[in-house]
Amino acid sequence: MARGPRLQGPLAPGALKSAGAGPYPSAVAQVDDTQALWLEFGQDKTNKTLRDRLILTYAPLVKYVAGRLGSGLPAHVEEGDLVSYGLLGLIGAIERYDPGRDIKFETYAIARIKGAIIDELRAMDWVPRSVRARARHIERAMAELEAKLHRAPSDAEIAGKLGIEVEELEDSLTEISRSSIAALDELWTISSSGGDQVALIDTIEDTQGPEPQSALAQTELKEALGEAIARLPEREKLVVTLYYYEELTLREIGEVLGVTESRVSQLHTKAILRLKARLAGAGSRRDDD
Repeated sequence: MARGPRLQGPLAPGALKSAGAGPYPSAVAQVDDTQALWLEFGQDKTNKTLRDRLILTYAPLVKYVAGRLGSGLPAHVEEGDLVSYGLLGLIGAIERYDPGRDIKFETYAIARIKGAIIDELRAMDWVPRSVRARARHIERAMAELEAKLHRAPSDAEIAGKLGIEVEELEDSLTEISRSSIAALDELWTISSSGGDQVALIDTIEDTQGPEPQSALAQTELKEALGEAIARLPEREKLVVTLYYYEELTLREIGEVLGVTESRVSQLHTKAILRLKARLAGAGSRRDDD
């Protein structure tokens, strides 16, 4: 795998251990003078000593985000590389953050760190287009079977619809799960009959100036998502709950369910594809209304 820029010196990935790196949110060092440090840095953003103190204070955020994103990537993607990319995002967040804004730095920084890591991974172009196409085929098959059967189709039914063996379906789900991190710019068709397309990243709420119409759309989306999650098969619903609400890793979820991490990854991918298919169907019904 191609290497991106690596930081050297006290801010290199290995330095995170001495910075008190650990699982977020409890890992960020509780420095009594953090607010004073922000105030001082705000008055002189050219002061590298102050900047480095802030980086070391919030470095555990990078370790947290890299760990979360790295859990779904191939084994040859080293966490140290992700940490390096994330540190660049953290530095950018510190330099651009305005303490006067009504937003916690941790919230702002996590988005910047995640974006920096994803941008670097996308620049490496490690996800084949065939994997993207396979995901769309499985998603389409799920939607068609669910509309016909009025229930969640089994793996065997999905495989039969696609004309492949169940083992091939499981292998495809594993590959797709590794590409989900870089799918923010993938275009979704709003209705099943075609028409407008929207990128997933464009559906993220703009906290700077929400409008009544967008607020209503977000409410409807949350309701539709909640209904879709409630209709998932029990094991897929449990995986979604443990991963997104309890923030467990895939390995930890596997221990809870008594299955391998690979199987958890497959269940997670099936749940996401199923939710995408159902949300697309909900959007189509709203258009018909």
